[in-house]
This record gives sequence, structure tokens and C-alpha cells, in this order.
Amino acid sequence: MKPPVFFTRFCLACALTIVLAISGSASAEESAGERQFLDAREAFRVGDRAKLEQLNAQLIDDALAPYVEYYLLRQGIERQDAATIKAFIRQEEGSYLGERLRADWIKVLGKQGRWSEVSQQYAQLKAPDLESRCLKIQAVTHLGDTAARQQSQADAETLWQTVISVPEGCQPLFARLGEMVSDDVYWSRVHMLFERGKTDLARRVLRFLPREQQPDAKQLDQLISQPRIWLARQKPASMGGSRVRREVVALAITRLAQNDPVVAAEQLEQWRAHLGAQTTAWCWAQIGLQGARRHLPEASAWFARSTPELLTDDAAEWRVRAALRAQKWDLVRLAIEQMPQELQARPAWVYWLGRAHKAAGRTHEARAQFASLRGLPEFYGNLADEELGQRITVPPLALPPHADELFYARTLPGIVRALALFRLDLRIDAIREWNWTLRDMDDRQLLAAATLAREYHLYDRAINAADKTRSQHDYSLRFLAPFEAQVRLAAREQNLDDAWVYGLMRQESRFITQAKSSVGASGLMQLMPATAKWVAKKIGIKDYDHRTVNDTDTNLLLGTAYMRMVLESLHQHPVLASAAYNAGPGRAKRWCANEPLEGAIYAETIPFDETRDYVKKVMSNAVYYSVLFTGEPASLRERLGTAPARDGTSVPADLP
Repeated sequence: MKPPVFFTRFCLACALTIVLAISGSASAEESAGERQFLDAREAFRVGDRAKLEQLNAQLIDDALAPYVEYYLLRQGIERQDAATIKAFIRQEEGSYLGERLRADWIKVLGKQGRWSEVSQQYAQLKAPDLESRCLKIQAVTHLGDTAARQQSQADAETLWQTVISVPEGCQPLFARLGEMVSDDVYWSRVHMLFERGKTDLARRVLRFLPREQQPDAKQLDQLISQPRIWLARQKPASMGGSRVRREVVALAITRLAQNDPVVAAEQLEQWRAHLGAQTTAWCWAQIGLQGARRHLPEASAWFARSTPELLTDDAAEWRVRAALRAQKWDLVRLAIEQMPQELQARPAWVYWLGRAHKAAGRTHEARAQFASLRGLPEFYGNLADEELGQRITVPPLALPPHADELFYARTLPGIVRALALFRLDLRIDAIREWNWTLRDMDDRQLLAAATLAREYHLYDRAINAADKTRSQHDYSLRFLAPFEAQVRLAAREQNLDDAWVYGLMRQESRFITQAKSSVGASGLMQLMPATAKWVAKKIGIKDYDHRTVNDTDTNLLLGTAYMRMVLESLHQHPVLASAAYNAGPGRAKRWCANEPLEGAIYAETIPFDETRDYVKKVMSNAVYYSVLFTGEPASLRERLGTAPARDGTSVPADLP
């Protein structure tokens, strides 16, 4: 990787100072510098420009000084001198801060209608955000030729149909689109928002209708909160030829489907003659989607009454899952082959299309599908390898980074800044800086960065870097196993497979002992307060204090004890237990079928997106940990096993 422009002006002494500070040898001057940086950050937050200017002068030779300069420029950016902004961007060309200020500046230029400059600056962005993309489209609308404007309109309509929350810079574009797109494109956005339960956002889109066509606000309230009652009060004869009336009835039916797909299907049968073929087909797609998420056997039949063109990506995927759940392999193949090409190319659907071909005896087609996933180090790559007769192994170990490679990593400005931010516990900024710096690294540089992160106990960043290598690998970095003595002891005391424990921990926290989720889960094993307290009581810990939950031994004891409890309550099945750890044992049990179900199909048909992804990753992680721990090839298929049939029993009532 060629050193970025800003590397040449970076203070090597600053880099070494930061490295020493992180390793515990910080000087008094560095501690003072840290305090000054934090003061500058706070001054930026509260808008104290005078203090920012003072601290910017004091921190001129500090590794984090560019952040203070960025804060100074970002504060009141609309009033800043353009030449000063551009000088900082040139000075920081290639860095995270350079990209960030350029994106900030584009938003200012867009507000000021300086479209030529928007286009110039946008062309130099490395990773445009949504707001910048919207502003670029507006710039082309103002400046481009006919062909460019047509492409711009197509890009805008794509955003219209896919973007959920609209940032400030996109609002003028979306307001214009709301007034000029075709009826079909207009209603596609309303449909998408209703499908995702974003009814407040859908209301805003409905305001783009001419005033005389806008649904009454009180009617919308009832349609959303009590769709069945609202539908009962409507008269089909009042529909006339109004598309708005037809669409509003359709929204009520799909809203009803989110609570009761069977009743929604009954309502649609009564209304379909008045809705028109296309609106009716969209309703059947929504009813099928909600039925598939509830594992209802009617879901495939409901999908069959729609058309593939009206399915969102989410609905198209659930159409496959409904067929998988019923193990109707001909429908699996049809549903995948009717997906958009980009969706078909995802590993899950490549694998399941291979399985559908295999079930039909099309061996050559099946092997071609599996071969396209060969060696992919994730759930469906693992399963495809096994279909090809190969158990899971790890690739040859790359040579460890040389001293000069490690030195380059230690002194690379983006990494130095990230390490300094980690030291100050500013994890969000640190991760952004780290991730940006790794963007264009080759394998050797990635391995050096991973090795450096492990050295500083930044286990999540070590995994992050090692995961990105393409041909030279170190799976002991990808699948780090820190706290080995403590984890193995805890697993042994609970009679758990340590590879599974590590696989779950890697997914839960990436081994960050102080990790805390947005919902309050804490520590290595991400324990919720109520769960931790309940487990502590069950295993006889008296006077448990949740303030100790991040203590490594305490967290491991409580987490592995809970793993054992959910495993015992769910037929000793690790797939169900993994689902239970994320979504609760009651749900994991309810997701079982009436007949035994292949573990991979159980995992693929978990209704919650987060839990489905979580279970796949935990189980694939566990396979790699098993290979690393034993030195022997392993099988994901064997670990997945067969999920037991729903047997009418329930998990213990008090098990959280």
C-alpha cells in the first residue's frame, strides 16, 4: 500500500510516543496532551471556539492534533473560508479526517447550491455516504447533459425505492421525486415502508399526494392501529376508479397481515375483485411474507398468488425459506431462480439452489453451485465444502510479520491515531479511524495490523484485520482465543464444548471485556442484567452485585452456566441453544417444526434477522475453533445435526 499523502507530514516522534503510552510508559507530557485533546473535544461539543483555537495552537505536534484542527474547521463550517477547508483536505488527503471533512464540505456546498463544486468534491470521495450521493444526483440534475440526467433520475428512483430514513441532504431530492415519479414508483416506496413497519415515514410520503387525494389523518391512525375494524367499515362500492382508495385498503390488509396473516388472507379474498390484479398480487406477497416468518404452512401458496416482480428482496428470500421449511425442493429451486441476479448470487441462495438441484438428481448442476462457494470461510462455504466431500480445515499459516512490517504498522498515522483514541476509550472514533486505515491494505499489512492489535489486547481489531486477508492467512488471529485458562476452566465446569463457548463469545463481544450493547448486555458473554442476576441466584452466588459483571471470571461463570441451562432445556442441541442465547429459549423452542428438521434449515428459517445471522456465525466459528484446538478437520454439518420436532413441552417458566 502506497503511504497516504498525510503520512509525509506525520510526526514519527508522535507515533512512538503514542505506542509507548499504550504500552504503559506514557510521559507526563503525553498525559497532559491527552487532557488537552479531551478538553478540545469537549469545547467542540459545546461550541467554545475560543478554547478550541487555544488548544489547536498548543497541540500542534500531537498525534491527535489533526482532530482538533478538524473540530475547529467543522464548527461553523458554513462560515469557514473555502481555501482553508480545501487546504486541510489536501493536507489530510487519504486519511479518515480528510474524507470526513470533504463529505461535510459537500453538504455545505449543496445547501449553497454550488453544484459544480459538489461534483468536483464528490469525484474525490473514496466512500460516499447516502447524503453525498443525493447531492451528487442533484448536481447532475442541474449541470448534466440529457444522458447524465436520465441516469441520475434512475439512480434517484433506486434510492426512493430502497432508502428508509432520509437524511437532510436527501430531503429536497425526495420531495422532488415525490411530486414527479410515476404512480407505480411512488407507491413502491409506500409499500416498502409499510412492509418494514415504518408507518410514520409512510405518512410523510403520503403527504406528497395532491391535498384532495390524501387519506384523512384519523382514518390513517385507525388503519394502522386497528386495521380489521377499519376494513369492516369500508364499502367496496365507494372505491370507484381511485387508485388511492385501492392502495389504502391494501395497506390496511397488509397491516393486518403483520398480526394475523390468516385473517388478512380472508379479508383479501373479500376485497380482491375491487383492488385490481397488481395491488392484489402485492397483498398476497405481504401475506406470504408474514406467514413465512410465522412458519405457517400456507405461506408458499400465498406467495404463489403473487408475482416475483412484486417481491422485495426480503419477501423473495422468505419465499425460499417457506419452501425450505416444507422441504419442497422444486419450489426452492423456482423461488431462487426467479430472484434478481444480485440476490441469487448471495452465498445462502447459491448453496440452497445447489441443494435443490441435488434433491432432483441434477448432480452436475449441484456441484457447480457448491464449487462456486469452495473455501469460503463462512457458514454456507463450510456446508458447500462438505457437499464436495471436504471437511473443514484452516489454510496454511502465513509467515509472521517481519520487523519492518510491524514498524510500518506501528507508525502508520491512521493506526497511531486509532491506538491513541482507544487509549482514551473513544471506541467509536477509534474504530472508524482503524477501519478507514485498513481499507486498501494488502495481506502482509493486514497481518501486521492484526498482530499489533493483539499485542495491545485490542482483540476485536485483531480479528477485524485478520478477517480481511485474501490469500495469506493466520487463523489463530482470525479466531483468537484469549483468556484461555479461564475459558477452558469455565467450559469444563459446565461440561460444555470449549469450541462452542469460544464461537459464541467471538460473536457476542469479540472478546472486549467492557463491551456493552445498546440494550444493556455486558462483558465477554454479553449478559443482560436480569439474566445475570437470575443465573447468579440459581448457582448459589450470594449478594451478587451487577457492577462485577464485567469481571472476566464472573462473566464467564455466569455466561457458561446460562449456556448449560439453555442447552439442557433444549434437547442438548447447540443450534437451538445458540438461538436461545440470543433471542430467548421460549422462541428457540417455538421455532422448531412439527417434524425433525435439518439443523441448517432450522438456522436459515429463524424469523429474526439478527438471530439467524448470529446462529450461523456462532456455529461456523465453533467449527474453526475445533480445528484450531484439535488440529483435526471438523464438520459443520455434524455440529448442526437435526433440530428436534416440537414436542409440546415448554422450557422452564422462569428461564430468561
